[in-house]
Amino acid sequence: MSKELQEIVERAVAQALERQIPKLQAELVKCVLAELPPPAAAAEGATASAMPGGLVQAVAGIHAGSTQKEILRALLDAGTSYASRIALFVVKGGAASGWQARGLVEDDQIKDFPLDMTAGPASHAYQNRVATPANIAEMDRRFVKQFGGPSNEQIVILPLVLKDKVAALLYADGGAENLLDAGSLEVLVMATSAWLEVASLRKQAQQRETIEAMPSMERPAPPPAPVQAVSSFSDPFAAHSPKHIARAPEPEPEPAAEVVEVAASAAAASAAAAPATDPFAGLSAEDADTHRKAQRFARLLVDEIKLYNQAKVNEGRRNKDLYDRLKEDIDKSRTTFQKRYGSTVAASGDYFQKEVVRSLAEDDFSVMGANFRK
Repeated sequence: MSKELQEIVERAVAQALERQIPKLQAELVKCVLAELPPPAAAAEGATASAMPGGLVQAVAGIHAGSTQKEILRALLDAGTSYASRIALFVVKGGAASGWQARGLVEDDQIKDFPLDMTAGPASHAYQNRVATPANIAEMDRRFVKQFGGPSNEQIVILPLVLKDKVAALLYADGGAENLLDAGSLEVLVMATSAWLEVASLRKQAQQRETIEAMPSMERPAPPPAPVQAVSSFSDPFAAHSPKHIARAPEPEPEPAAEVVEVAASAAAASAAAAPATDPFAGLSAEDADTHRKAQRFARLLVDEIKLYNQAKVNEGRRNKDLYDRLKEDIDKSRTTFQKRYGSTVAASGDYFQKEVVRSLAEDDFSVMGANFRK
């Protein structure tokens, strides 16, 4: 495919994405609702506002945000219907630092609070990228000393995953009221992750259209590609460096700059000079870019399956028949992947198959069941 043709296709895709954003939002809400458990399965202590109708409104509130900061604040606000106390911790450089909270005695004190990531539920949620219920006794002792714990001692920590990386951890407990609905919180976190991606793509499309509308002589020159690891993408907390991490002195960021655009530099990162550990270091720039795009597309397809079928995913993992429960979705997405990358150099990577096993089965091939072909 020539560079000119590729640019035409990318422009058409961006315009189509912009037109489909409202429909995508409505579809996300509809599919999340379809996967909810019946009201009888709601966690003990959940109020009427924590029923499916309220959850749909909460997801809609998250989708009403147009910036990353608005979306994350909406997540915390919505989470108060499903947990008495809730806090968001930024994960950067393997360390977690407090961002904002709701329901704590002194919410402002969570700002830059260093959460222990070396053990306990925080470490498990970060390392395995799964919601981790636990007892408050397993939590960071400094956190418990400063903020206390719930009366029933039950907590949950949920990872917010962006670009295949844990960008934040959401802590929640039932406080004195024992209000803790971990399942609904997990839906909210997944909806937030998906909408952060959509919001970023939408802004990129708008920026591209603005630049293309300019006379060619007035268009800004493309910025130089940053030298960074290929797998490193910008995240909504990129400007929020925890104070407890040693770093070179730099100006303190303004509050509005704490949350920046998700994946705004993904394209630049793909073009960056590959380090020695880059699996595509021996390929041409064009072939390496095709492989990386195929990997990202496979993740997007599998994340979509996971988002819309969380109940089936959990059941399939428990019963080791995940493929049988998701056969239609997996086969349809595999066909979509093959149409786009099956005849390219990326076909040899088998990225969709690998992502299904990695993300859905958590790297346990046996979970997929006997009918899943290798």
